[in-house]
Amino acid sequence: MRGRGLWAVLLAVVLLALSASSPGLAEQTPQGKYKNFRTAIYVTVNSTHALADPATFARQYDRMARQLKFDKVYIEVYRDHDFATDAEIETVKKAFEGKGILVAGGVTLAAGGNKGQFGTFDYENPTDRDECKRASKLAAKHFNEVILDDFFFYTSKSDADIAAKGMRSWTQYRLDTMREAAQNLVVGPAKAVNPAVKMIIKYPNWYEHFQGLGYDLEKEPRIFDGIYTGTETRDPYVTDQLLQQYESYEIIRYFDNIRPGGNGGGWVDTYSTHYVDRYAEQLWDTLFAKAPQIMLFNWSDLVRDESTEPGERTAWKNVPTTFNWNAMARSYRSTGKGDAGPGWGSAAGYSLDAVDKVLGELGKPIGIPSYKPYQSAGEDFLQNYLGNVGIPIEMVPEFPKNAKLILLTEQAKYDPDIVQKIENQLKSGGDVVITSGLLRALQDKGIKDVVEWEDTGRILSIHDFVNGFGAGNGVSLNDPKHPNPAVLFPAIRFYTNDSWGIIRGVAGSKGNPILLMNRYSKGVIYLLTIPENEADLYNLPQPVLTQLKTYLMEGFPVRLDAPALVTMFAYDNDTVVVESYRPESSRATVIVPGENVKLRDVQNGALIAGHKPPMPPIPARYRRYYQPPRETLFPVSIAPHSWRVYRIER
Repeated sequence: MRGRGLWAVLLAVVLLALSASSPGLAEQTPQGKYKNFRTAIYVTVNSTHALADPATFARQYDRMARQLKFDKVYIEVYRDHDFATDAEIETVKKAFEGKGILVAGGVTLAAGGNKGQFGTFDYENPTDRDECKRASKLAAKHFNEVILDDFFFYTSKSDADIAAKGMRSWTQYRLDTMREAAQNLVVGPAKAVNPAVKMIIKYPNWYEHFQGLGYDLEKEPRIFDGIYTGTETRDPYVTDQLLQQYESYEIIRYFDNIRPGGNGGGWVDTYSTHYVDRYAEQLWDTLFAKAPQIMLFNWSDLVRDESTEPGERTAWKNVPTTFNWNAMARSYRSTGKGDAGPGWGSAAGYSLDAVDKVLGELGKPIGIPSYKPYQSAGEDFLQNYLGNVGIPIEMVPEFPKNAKLILLTEQAKYDPDIVQKIENQLKSGGDVVITSGLLRALQDKGIKDVVEWEDTGRILSIHDFVNGFGAGNGVSLNDPKHPNPAVLFPAIRFYTNDSWGIIRGVAGSKGNPILLMNRYSKGVIYLLTIPENEADLYNLPQPVLTQLKTYLMEGFPVRLDAPALVTMFAYDNDTVVVESYRPESSRATVIVPGENVKLRDVQNGALIAGHKPPMPPIPARYRRYYQPPRETLFPVSIAPHSWRVYRIER
């Protein structure tokens, strides 16, 4: 008995230490309703007011619980100059706790808006500063965990702001100001009221532009006890942000690398989606990135007394897609007469049930490391366009010194030592891929000491593509089944035989490298020429995309031959997710190095039939030099807006 008592004391000490060192760990320890993640719902302050009425709480909780399994709620105490009262907060908090739901607090430091444009506090205004402190104190008074919704940024350019800015750039002024505000208006006041409170900052989805509005991914995550990630990508074609689907996955990976162990999860809302599958895709991709928690925004949208609509999904409504509208509707537990039917809560519940069945099979996500320094911008969101054509990316905030191959976009120009780091990578035997945007930024800043390439400033219209094989030869990479539009590329100048255009574009009788290579020391440097419009990556013929992956993913444990908008998430335990964002069924090929390998569909257990690569259409006189790759090709079919999970068996 004495031994058991000693072990109990030691265990308590260890758990206390872990909860102190890992933000939110104590709250995340109990088993949630799903096996592989916890589900939370954000309750905005207008719902906090409403739910303080017991009858409203009972009715809305019943409707929510019939649609969706959830473990936790974040009860907002302030938004847009609207404070919840102490009595309302405690009433709603106790009501959820009475249902076995974990509770935390929420604050939105927003100041309304103007004609749909967001308004933020003016952090030179004493009244706004006092209101910020008051909101932080109120939340900390009632909760041991508080999250800031993503309005803790700065847009004001009042006369006071202009005077305070001085000679600094707006970016630097706002970074300096928001660091001070984080410490003195949010975290400090909250901890003065409740020393045990954990303050979490939720960052939004527009990470490329953070620094210009005062969001600081370098220092701010250490001021707060943890971070949270906005993974809402919504519609990629009409909405003003035009965020690509892959970002719902990639932004989690980037923020995980910024704050290892301190990224609490991903946050998705129901807005600006034209078909219900797009909402589901955001939830799935957040969790495929291994987010420990999914936050659903918000309570009132999920619980409202009306049925959600399928949206513009006529093209695939009769196809057995991963989000099966009819199955979702059948799964809804109706109360009978007068029931509105399945709402957004049902759409979320059905989507989360589907992904929870496979997440436990997946290991740690892996991808080509892409270095995005803190406070950097350039070729905005390019990694997500590349992800959408099937190149898995792992963005990192520090230069990855031990990687075999590194992808560098224009963002890397913000590192003053980037040319030296490129040279060191090559001398160590590693490879580097730089984009045409980075070349343009560095061509007068030392990159010519490594390789003499030049962006000429001219533009070429290209719709013919060739894969180089041997001096003066090549094989067409055009797809005769899918005529492709002309794509505008920057014209690149290089020295023949010093560098080799291993994938080329042809404009009339003018050639231009799409993928250019040069050997330097023990490594290889590649130039990836990006279309003037990054979205034109989707207009490249499939054979071009496949050949790009052959070079850029050499040594990767798996790659994908597929049309654009069919993506791949890879994991370190030989599992892979193939997901399509296309409106029609797609044929794809999973390519695995090795000749004695198998591929199994995790969802139905079936083995996929594989075969060896065919002989490419190279000139006969060069065939004796051709060494077929030792790999196995597995043809698969992916339904529209759907995914499949496969396991490689070696």
